[in-house]
Amino acid sequence: MMLIRPIAMSDLDDLFKMAESSGVGVTTLPANRELLQARIQLSERSFARQLEPKEANYLFALEDSEHGRIVGVSAIEASVGLRDVWYNYRVCQSVYASKELDVHTTNETLYLTNDLTGCSEVCTLFLDEHYRHSANGRFLSKCRFLFMRDYQDLFDDRVIAEMRGYSDAKGHSLFWESLGRVFFQTEFSRADYMVGTGNKSFIAELMPKYPIYVAFLSEQAQRVIGQVHDNTKPALSMLEQEGFSFSGLVDIFDAGPIVEAMVANVRAVRESSTRQVVVEQEHATDDKQYFLVSNRAFDRFRAALLPARLVRQDTISIPESIALNLQVNTGDTVRVLPLRYQEDN
Repeated sequence: MMLIRPIAMSDLDDLFKMAESSGVGVTTLPANRELLQARIQLSERSFARQLEPKEANYLFALEDSEHGRIVGVSAIEASVGLRDVWYNYRVCQSVYASKELDVHTTNETLYLTNDLTGCSEVCTLFLDEHYRHSANGRFLSKCRFLFMRDYQDLFDDRVIAEMRGYSDAKGHSLFWESLGRVFFQTEFSRADYMVGTGNKSFIAELMPKYPIYVAFLSEQAQRVIGQVHDNTKPALSMLEQEGFSFSGLVDIFDAGPIVEAMVANVRAVRESSTRQVVVEQEHATDDKQYFLVSNRAFDRFRAALLPARLVRQDTISIPESIALNLQVNTGDTVRVLPLRYQEDN
């Protein structure tokens, strides 16, 4: 059974293995045991309500209960840019005209901004490559919106997602090679790792504060502005289905796009609903349509997938073993959402 729950310190070894395999560009999952341990501690304190709401960072783990290990993670950061300055480039247009020369030109320009400070962020979506099937990625991504739906007061009205930008098979970023390397004099992988470890002071010290004219970059760099890594395309597609759209902002290192939505307008938030639990005996099923079901609990949040035929107008039938894993009993209320929307089928 695949189950989503808050991450625990006992998951550290599995999390470290995933971080080692995540590759360059997944900034929020550095392959550093001490930092990952601190990340788990932060999540545990967040779920225990030991932090101010804006300081919270909720890290969810996808557990393969049959093998007793976690195989994926996703997270929600309540407010970005409060502990560390949050930098992005805003892609703008600059227009120049001369009547005397009969010239009218439009050029793209990158402006360094902190416009997203205070927004909530869905982040750290990573799935073990052996589990990138059976809608596990969709399950891992959508569970966060069910949590946000039940606890909207803990989050900002606006939610963003910073998508991994384009890089080649060796992890080289074309955008970085044309712009970042000029000012930072280091490899993209090293700068990316430093950001992931929380060392961001070098950005303020070395990043140019003046607008960057895109035309001065290489043609290859210009083409990848706002483009995502091939492995990130499914995640971007899922967010677009939820109502996220390009914010006009890109990452300062790899030019990956930042997408945004109002929390209240996220489709999973709008279309999820509640049902009363009826625990029943086990039975075989070969359904192809599934619902995502969460127990609506805060500190002991759980989510699982159930066949769509078990979801009725006012109730949901949950087999005993799944009810045990979800930590629900007959009479409890759960939140449900179709794993796939009708147009996806």
